[in-house]
Amino acid sequence: MSVRKIVLSVAALGVAAYGGVIGYLTHFDHETAPTLSVSSPTLKDPTAAAAFAAIREARCDYCHARSTDLPFYFHVPVANQLMRRDLDQGLRHFRIEPVLAAFQNGTVPSEEQLSRIEEVIRQNRMPPTLYLLMHWHAHLSQAQRDALLSWIAAERRAHYATPGVAARFAAEPVQPVPETIPVDAGKVALGQRLFFDKQLSGNGTVSCASCHALDHGGVDGRVTALGINNQHGPINVPSVYDSAFNMSQFWNGRAATLADQAAGPVMNPLEMGAHDWNGVADKLRQDPTYVSAFQAAFGSDGIDKQRITDAIAEYEKTLITPDSRFDRYLKGDEQALSAQEKNGYALFKSIGCSGCHSGVALGGQAYEAMGLEGDYFTDRGGKLTDADRGRYMVTHANADAERFKVPNLRNIALTAPYFHDGSVKTLDQAVRDMARYQTPYHDLSDHDVADIVSFLKTLTGTYQGKTLANATP
Repeated sequence: MSVRKIVLSVAALGVAAYGGVIGYLTHFDHETAPTLSVSSPTLKDPTAAAAFAAIREARCDYCHARSTDLPFYFHVPVANQLMRRDLDQGLRHFRIEPVLAAFQNGTVPSEEQLSRIEEVIRQNRMPPTLYLLMHWHAHLSQAQRDALLSWIAAERRAHYATPGVAARFAAEPVQPVPETIPVDAGKVALGQRLFFDKQLSGNGTVSCASCHALDHGGVDGRVTALGINNQHGPINVPSVYDSAFNMSQFWNGRAATLADQAAGPVMNPLEMGAHDWNGVADKLRQDPTYVSAFQAAFGSDGIDKQRITDAIAEYEKTLITPDSRFDRYLKGDEQALSAQEKNGYALFKSIGCSGCHSGVALGGQAYEAMGLEGDYFTDRGGKLTDADRGRYMVTHANADAERFKVPNLRNIALTAPYFHDGSVKTLDQAVRDMARYQTPYHDLSDHDVADIVSFLKTLTGTYQGKTLANATP
């Protein structure tokens, strides 16, 4: 047999083997794919059903869900090592299980989950090319991509659109801040007084407002917080403005509610340094006006931790900042933004910023790893601190290491320095670093950065009828 025939024979065998594997995988993928029960509401919703079918066909669960039955070659040496890395990265980037559960139960995925899916579909990044070499059927057609985008738009219009948003913007990943949210007026008045009262601290020198200055974007402008006795805390102060829209509080999400958050700094020895809640309550009981104010707000006698923090939380609910120029644009005022600012918003979406920074507050709705697309902490240098460990300090799960609650971007032009470690002084550099470490677009041009920054500056809202930069406590 000639060399040519041998080569052709080997090539033919290789093609046959490859085709056989492809055929096997196609069968395996379809047989083990996620399914919906006959009672699932999704089956009665053509838009949702088409989106589920696309996710099922692509087998997003292979890389974005745990405990999935994987193909045989995952267990083959060398192949296993290559796939394990892809699986670990897939789980780090996004978890599909809550979305599959939403399809099954007919519930609504979170704004962040919808935005993350929209991001990769619009960027045509998923499924990845190497995966498609072995799973031909998983290539999403334009019709399937359109089906996913239509479902996302429908979910947003039905569940997340803010009253007053223009119809053409009702399916946007970002929505205008509502003018008001329901509050108890009596508790608000009491909470406002407590927010500014230094008696809550151990030595009567600092209050909640000391770190959350309402005339400074709701922050203190420092790298990390400065607390009682001029002690420096370990982490940058998040803004108190629009915190009512966060799913949890603090960078690591250790407080489930605003009231839980209000309780933390009072007892923290580096922040307000009070020793116990009974002592704080005793100070307030010495003031008859506080006694009557608590009686009026809660309808019963008693001053304690729960009532104090509930009142502060109720006041903080009022610290929302509607009517930014961007909000006016979303409500239909085309002249509210310049051409550069509109282009900045388009870039903000196209490079993937809106995948995490979505919703009313442009953030606060999920925990994300710092350094999805680059090693932020190695490049930053310095020893890792407990503050750098993020969500891990709450859950102690390895998957939550260096993962933080996505900060909201409302009034971001007023809240420098940036990031949990306060390491970035300017908004321009923050945009560059976020593109570098969180998106595939590592090197934005100066022009693109300037446009995105111009958009972010339109997010400065109003408080008590004044542009926030000019507001006073």
